[in-house]
Amino acid sequence: SDLALGQEGIRRHVIPMLNTLDPKGKDVTADALLTQRKIADYLVVQRQAHYHFTVKGNQRRLLEDIALLFQDRGEPDYTECKPPDHGRIGIRKMWVSSELNDYLDFPHVGQVFVIEREGMNKKTGKLSMDVAYGLTSRTAREATPKRLLEFNRGHWAIENSCHYILDWNFDEDRSQIRKGHGPENVSRLRRFAIGLLKSKKVKSVAQKMRRLNRNVRLVFDYLRMTKNTCPSWT
Repeated sequence: SDLALGQEGIRRHVIPMLNTLDPKGKDVTADALLTQRKIADYLVVQRQAHYHFTVKGNQRRLLEDIALLFQDRGEPDYTECKPPDHGRIGIRKMWVSSELNDYLDFPHVGQVFVIEREGMNKKTGKLSMDVAYGLTSRTAREATPKRLLEFNRGHWAIENSCHYILDWNFDEDRSQIRKGHGPENVSRLRRFAIGLLKSKKVKSVAQKMRRLNRNVRLVFDYLRMTKNTCPSWT
């Protein structure tokens, strides 16, 4: 959350990691932990990229404003029916709006959105539904509701691919961090680290993690985060 990570934490950890990537012209997706004004401004102004952020309770006013706008949302702007997968049928509905662009206290907003995910287990008939709110710097001319939903699905595909690494390498199920926002914040930071390693196109994330484990100097060299980074690292 904003309070848990803090502006100093962003400056010292997240942005230096993003400096190792080339996001120009691309869409950077993030869950609520990184939905922060400084990161949004950094991506759009300094890196000429776009953001696609999830909004949750750590940005309470932002969440309330978007939820209020979509309180009576009517028919969706886009609906996607997912074919049965692993015995599960899924439907995603997407609503978007540009009405809050000049109102929200958040930089470079192009659209806000809400997604309803409905699922049914074919074997048990059990139904499930969740709602996710978010915002993006892409305007309506730059990204249709269908395209925004693709960004969201792509983000969660990466999230889901992290589960095995989280369980096996971080042993997350036995983590002793249980109070307040600690479990969620630490989990998101671990996912961010995994995604960063994957962006480097490493053959084995687990192997690279073992090599970099508990060696700050190697991590800085690998991510090219210092002026005297060893040139042999890629």
